[in-house]
Amino acid sequence: MMMKMLEVAKIPVLTDERREADMDNLKGYYEDERAKTLHKDNSWIDEAEEKAVKVISYQLPHLPPNHDYRIIFMHRKIMEVLASQRKMMERRGELEDDIPDQVMANIFQKHLDETIEWLKNQSNIRTLYISYNGTLDDPETSAEKIAEFLGLELDIEKMMQVVDPSLYRQRK
Repeated sequence: MMMKMLEVAKIPVLTDERREADMDNLKGYYEDERAKTLHKDNSWIDEAEEKAVKVISYQLPHLPPNHDYRIIFMHRKIMEVLASQRKMMERRGELEDDIPDQVMANIFQKHLDETIEWLKNQSNIRTLYISYNGTLDDPETSAEKIAEFLGLELDIEKMMQVVDPSLYRQRK
């Protein structure tokens, strides 16, 4: 959702267009596979200058320190994230683990807390925290916060139009 909002606001997005839309993400993924392995190779980050790149929180500490970053950090209710991941694994026929959701939620919350603390201590990173659920409820406010954070005049109306509450399926 966020990458689509940025794209319609005329912010270039860096994507390899490998992963097509599917039942888990009907609007597509807006990913670059290299972002999943920043811990192994981050030499390509120069290509991302002035572009939006989707990076999962586990990879953020592997961003090269010689750049300045503006990170829009999307928060979603942890139990919804877990439900979404479980459904995706189910559709792919991947084996489910037997770790209880609450245990996974605690692990993920600990990771998020550590990541947020790490972000606070990075002089080359500015971070805006945006709620996934809040954006579904009030896309205008989220779009306005993004425009202010980026210091750009963005098309708030277009950004709001791509927020599609019908895609909000994994609620827990």
